[in-house]
Amino acid sequence: MLIACFDLEGVFLPEIWIEVSKITGIEGLSLTTRDIKDYDELMTHRLKLLKMHNIGIAEIHEVISKIEPVEGAREFLDWARRTCQVVILSDTFYEFADPLMEKLGRPTLFCHNLQIESGLITGYKIRIKDPKRKAVQHFHELNFSTFATGDSYNDVGMIQEANHACFFRAPENVLRDYPEYKGVNEFSELKERLSFLCK
Repeated sequence: MLIACFDLEGVFLPEIWIEVSKITGIEGLSLTTRDIKDYDELMTHRLKLLKMHNIGIAEIHEVISKIEPVEGAREFLDWARRTCQVVILSDTFYEFADPLMEKLGRPTLFCHNLQIESGLITGYKIRIKDPKRKAVQHFHELNFSTFATGDSYNDVGMIQEANHACFFRAPENVLRDYPEYKGVNEFSELKERLSFLCK
């Protein structure tokens, strides 16, 4: 039995922080794990900017309400869930992603939580250190075979741990740093890979 593990943003959804950056005009919020490998460093940077500009969860929810899945994402997920087990492993937060899960057909999502006080985001709580890699490790302990894909540095752990893996729409710097993993750009290519693995 195969479990397919997918990143969320950059695969099925636009990068939420980039969308927040576009609407607020705060350029520094456009940085993602494609740019900064250390997740704690990245989140500290983001929270500092939110506090500086007095942006709370309500403003971010307003941005999130306008986000739509990338073209073909819902259709691919519907097909994948009929073909194998599907889990989305993300470093986003339930407080961000939950409103968007309905648009994707409510797939299983493992991610983190924000700490919110008086409408302001004051911190975050990660579920476990290196959660994507550890999730794949535990799937193996349950005797599942795994496939993993994502677009960024924070996906490398699960990609390295999986039985089968590739990058999806990853930028050149990520592909250059990990040339041993092929990069694909279309859902049709992922569908072809999963079809082969699930024969």
